[in-house]
Amino acid sequence: MKREALELRGRILGVLLRDARMHADRTQEECATFLGISLDTFAAYEEGEQPISLPELEVLAYFLNVPVSHFLRDDPQLLGESLRTKIPEILALRHRIVGLLLRQAREEAGRSPEELAHLLGCSPERIREYEYGERPIPLPELEALARALNRPLEHFLDQVGPIGRRVQQEKQATEQAVKEVKEKEPADKTFQAFQQLPPHIRDFVLKPINRSYIEIAMKLADLPAGRLREIAEGLLEITY
Repeated sequence: MKREALELRGRILGVLLRDARMHADRTQEECATFLGISLDTFAAYEEGEQPISLPELEVLAYFLNVPVSHFLRDDPQLLGESLRTKIPEILALRHRIVGLLLRQAREEAGRSPEELAHLLGCSPERIREYEYGERPIPLPELEALARALNRPLEHFLDQVGPIGRRVQQEKQATEQAVKEVKEKEPADKTFQAFQQLPPHIRDFVLKPINRSYIEIAMKLADLPAGRLREIAEGLLEITY
């Protein structure tokens, strides 16, 4: 392979490293410290002036929460802007959405901006600024407005944005974990109950040849008492 191709590959890796680092909201210092190398060496990796080794790339991929295959693709792709770089845009949009939800709740409740202003002890103009997202609503005031308009505070939480989606994903993961624990509990209790049986009964149950006897016992257990007596009487007649 020509030297130019090697240098080009090094520069591409550098761009991918920088993109992944910024997407993970990490600094060069943090990455260098994690790898146990100098800041200048890591900067050289990102500039494509010095190629990174595969073990270092594996460790860095772990640190940045990116699969190592991301750096080895034949068609390299950038991860895009980090959430941190989008925070100002997200906040501006969220203020407008919260204001819109507030205005909708006020109109549905048949309340006027003047009434809400009197509730908060502020001017009607400030309420309008809140509703149009021109001024952030302090949380204590939003709580008071939500109560006055008969809305839970959760009504104003982010549901569809990147932060809201992450919260929902974490909530779903927690609910799934709780569900798995609850599903496991009956099995654990059944096993514990089985362990409490006398050894000779456990041995009998575990032998495949005895399965038919267990099935017969289960069927007998479901029969009404009168039917069981008839069967018992029949067995006695056979015996005697």
